[in-house]
Amino acid sequence: MRPPILFPVFADIRTLPGVGPKIAPLVERAAGPHLVDLLWHLPTGLVDRRFSPLVAEAPAGAIVTLRLTVVAHAKPRTSRLPYKVRCEDSSGPIDLVFFHARGDYLEKQLPVGEMRVVSGRIERYRDDVQMAHPDHIATPDRFDEVASVEPVYGLTAGLSPKVLSKAIRAAVAKAPELPEWADAALVARSGWMSWRAAIERAHAPADEADTKPETPWRRRLAYDELLANQLALALVRLSQKRRKGRAMKGDGRLREKVLGALPFRLTGSQLQALAEILGDMAAPGRMQRLLQGDVGSGKTVVAFLAMLNAVECGKQAALMAPTEILARQHFDTIRPLAELAGIEVAVLTGRDKGKAKAAVIEGLASGRINAVVGTHALFEESVGFDDLGLAVIDEQHRFGVHQRVAFAAKGLSEDGEVDTLVMTATPIPRTLVMCAYGDMDSSKLPEKPPGRKPIKTVAVPLERMDDVIDGIARQIDRGARVYWVCPLVEESEVVDLAAATDRHAALASRLGEGRVHLIHGKLKAAQKDAAMAAFVEGPPGVLVATTVIEVGVNVPSATVIVIEHAERFGLAQLHQLRGRVGRGEAESSCVLLYGQPLGETAKARLSILRETEDGFRIAEEDLRLRGAGEVLGTRQSGLPEFRLADLAVHADLLEIARDDARLAIERDPKLEGPRAAALRTLLYLFERDAAFKLARVG
Repeated sequence: MRPPILFPVFADIRTLPGVGPKIAPLVERAAGPHLVDLLWHLPTGLVDRRFSPLVAEAPAGAIVTLRLTVVAHAKPRTSRLPYKVRCEDSSGPIDLVFFHARGDYLEKQLPVGEMRVVSGRIERYRDDVQMAHPDHIATPDRFDEVASVEPVYGLTAGLSPKVLSKAIRAAVAKAPELPEWADAALVARSGWMSWRAAIERAHAPADEADTKPETPWRRRLAYDELLANQLALALVRLSQKRRKGRAMKGDGRLREKVLGALPFRLTGSQLQALAEILGDMAAPGRMQRLLQGDVGSGKTVVAFLAMLNAVECGKQAALMAPTEILARQHFDTIRPLAELAGIEVAVLTGRDKGKAKAAVIEGLASGRINAVVGTHALFEESVGFDDLGLAVIDEQHRFGVHQRVAFAAKGLSEDGEVDTLVMTATPIPRTLVMCAYGDMDSSKLPEKPPGRKPIKTVAVPLERMDDVIDGIARQIDRGARVYWVCPLVEESEVVDLAAATDRHAALASRLGEGRVHLIHGKLKAAQKDAAMAAFVEGPPGVLVATTVIEVGVNVPSATVIVIEHAERFGLAQLHQLRGRVGRGEAESSCVLLYGQPLGETAKARLSILRETEDGFRIAEEDLRLRGAGEVLGTRQSGLPEFRLADLAVHADLLEIARDDARLAIERDPKLEGPRAAALRTLLYLFERDAAFKLARVG
């Protein structure tokens, strides 16, 4: 139950003046449905109306506030022409220009012979000075009110700045005084004001610098949001640690068989990560660990060795992947290793039907099947386990929090709860690990297995596409297999599909129909399998694809990848795509085709890719260039959506918030002490944080 003091900020926006049935949906689309959403909807800039020159001195493009006398109205001859109102001051004339305006309304607002204060942007048309659709028109007694600074907010189509600003001012006025949850010494040392004062100050910028994330009031609000996130994660972490797990310490007989048969030795980081995982599994508490593996670092092998540890203890293990391609890729990697160990492993995806599916379900329920690899199909009610000991979840950010909890719940028993290992093939910036996976311990695989050769990366303008295609033709003649990744046109599968289809047709006409294959998310599973088989087993050629190949596709004979319109992709995604090559013994290359002109961010992105293959450095640069809202798809379920904190700017505050949250929970695990009311208020204030949701369901 929310603290009563918070009720005003969770009121519906329709309770605000001027936000009626027609306006409310627009305000909700721009900010959110509650008053607190308007408090979090901070200014992105400001309009300064304090510049008040004479007409003759007003520079083109400047926003000015003028005192004018209305001289005449010039009504248009046709509806296509603008309505003009001629005004003047002591230095000369100016035309106020209105399109699609009602003359009777303008005559009342701008009566001839009277003075008005007008504010807007100056334009010069031929030799005339004009102002189109002034932002403000007021009588002289309102001059001081108009000649001021206005915050600029993010809008949506159909919503005027005046309406939104009025609603936000009303919401700020209703913001209550809240108990102080921040440490007094931190507040004093940082020179911070109270929460309510910071909200008021953030919405009343005096100049452009006041809207920046480095200001004391923005840092105060960012800390509050980060503290709520870290506090919720600390509570979840405490809850998980208290839960009874299953102490699983295998005898190593199965793992030794696999390790002895591998054609390579595990890297130092693989051995370290495996030791950390096995240590967690042997402990009585429930394991909650994140395993980060850079492209080609061998995290699947580490996960399978952990699964074997569970099997050695008489338990079952399951690995869940977000896509069928990735699930079957994992299965293809694991199956020969399972045969070496002498255990039975199965695969279960949405395409499995009839007797085959029934046999897997029966094998899992009876315990005959020791390990399973699957997709969302593992969530189905009909799928049960005899004794699930370890759940491995790959690419966790593509699943919802509830799905993760539901999957692990399939192994609930009197012996304890299922150990959970979450994997990601996308290196995550340290700050995002802290705020998205702060309830977990973390292991890293930064090394690549020995023998992996560097990938030559070049950036080429789109104007040279014909040269690139000619080069690919020569590579294919030498036996190469090539990926061609089509651009992200927009957030639309239909448009992306059209781009892939068009590129497939164009390449097929140049290289020959039998040499060019197509794969995308809309294909049925059997069609994807057929296209992949033709690419892998057929004559050398090109696989045209959307980003469906970003994770999980492993074709060691593929040595070239072309990424079209590379400037449209994020750094982490480009790194993942590049990692589809360089998996065999032959030298590999990546061609980044880019459109011109390139913005500064795009230039930096392509430059970093040419400089390094270190996924963890690339992840940090991606965070710096794009911000946390975009990196890793953090807008997807299960990860935080910060509205006040910018992790690229406020990383130091995250460190402080983490330490403060852990200290608070250590001192008062049940939040019953002197600060408890304030900390609970903070948690509910930010209750839409993913960490809060996880605390509620996990």
